[in-house]
Amino acid sequence: MSFLQSVDAALAAFASFVWGTPLLVLLVGGGLYLLIVSRGRPYRHLGHSVDLLMGKYDDPNDPGQVPHRQALSTALSGTLGLGNIAGVAIAISTGGPGAIFWMWVTALVGVATKFYTATLSVMYRGRDASGELQGGPMYVIREGLGRRWMPLAFLFAIAGLCGMLPVFQSNQTVQLLRESFAVPLGMVSGDGSMLFDFLVGLVLAIAALVVIAGRIQRIGKFAVRIVPGMVVFYLALTLIVIGYFWQQVPAAFALIFSDAFTGQAVAGGALGAVIATGISRGAFSNEAGIGTESLAHGAAKTREPIREGVVAMVGPIIDTLVICTCTALVILLTGVWEHGAGIEGVSLTAEAFSQVFGAWGPLLLLLMVLPLAFSTIVTFWYYGVKCFGFLFGTRWQGLYTAAYIGLIVIGAVASLNAVNSIIIGMYAIMAIPTMTSTLLLARRVNRAAHDYFTAQELEGAVKET
Repeated sequence: MSFLQSVDAALAAFASFVWGTPLLVLLVGGGLYLLIVSRGRPYRHLGHSVDLLMGKYDDPNDPGQVPHRQALSTALSGTLGLGNIAGVAIAISTGGPGAIFWMWVTALVGVATKFYTATLSVMYRGRDASGELQGGPMYVIREGLGRRWMPLAFLFAIAGLCGMLPVFQSNQTVQLLRESFAVPLGMVSGDGSMLFDFLVGLVLAIAALVVIAGRIQRIGKFAVRIVPGMVVFYLALTLIVIGYFWQQVPAAFALIFSDAFTGQAVAGGALGAVIATGISRGAFSNEAGIGTESLAHGAAKTREPIREGVVAMVGPIIDTLVICTCTALVILLTGVWEHGAGIEGVSLTAEAFSQVFGAWGPLLLLLMVLPLAFSTIVTFWYYGVKCFGFLFGTRWQGLYTAAYIGLIVIGAVASLNAVNSIIIGMYAIMAIPTMTSTLLLARRVNRAAHDYFTAQELEGAVKET
């Protein structure tokens, strides 16, 4: 085994270790605890999020940088895309159909987690080195828990700086574009695509720089235009496939539920593998408790922290309960998961769409993935630059931006096994300070939620009379 292979193996082992049972218990068990101590109250006010997203409570004079709907769209742009397509396919191919049930579990408890983390990101916003108001787990820890907890804040910022690199999104976007578009049309050969990859990476980098130049305001405007349209487009595609196989839909759901508690579809009937795969993939899908969502929601223009928590709750519902479920049904109904030996990730999902749309299937999938992957790239810059500013001040953020743009091009042409393991591992590390601070500050959110929802209920009663 060569030195590079040894490094790849070591980093893969690191990623597997940090995403082990203790972290899954922290994420799901912590989310379940938050659900219990909140007495489910936030779930009863999901309808309030619609009013907030429609701008009913927007005030341009409120502190913050972007409206509620832009903050949610930015947060979703960091989770939607390849994770919902490739991640679901990987969950089914490695954990069986039952893994989808456990992904649903992470979403249901993730609703509570996101309510708390997003609320705290506004409740404990802090000033950066330039005096600008910022939100995110590192500021929650500094402002809410005090200086003695600062090692946790630095841990999150360091992990965020390493985990929010654009190389994976750039690499996978170029790969899907090459395999679904360039190779079938004869633009490049399967093994002679280096120049193509470089040029596409360069275009991605230039386009990202244009959006990044406008900071969170332009990113928010871009995300609010792209994300809803792509979600609707993808749902339309999946509903066509589901409608084509509509008679088999009840059997597909029955398979998910039965396999969730038996593990029969996994080699050796390993139920533990089903549960672990579903929970880990669910955590990757909606990122509840990881802390990245707090970086976006902390920029919302509002004086009421609870309002942003209510808005953030919509994330796991759209991301996991809706998008991931539709992807799972497409894969299960078309049967590609049973005879797709050697086909993994996004290629498995593309093969499923090909069962109904033929050669157009991968191209239609590409139309959805490309904008969302690009929006993830620009959103990750925002996350990373906030972590960089917290660690090193805002004076040198231009250096970070230059390095980030360069990594987009490098990611398009490089082999990234080692880097991907680092990124995956850093996601797990980010969850530790995020969930720790959230659990410690949960009581303060409960008090604020009681006061806010009581006032809303009284206001509603007055209007009815």
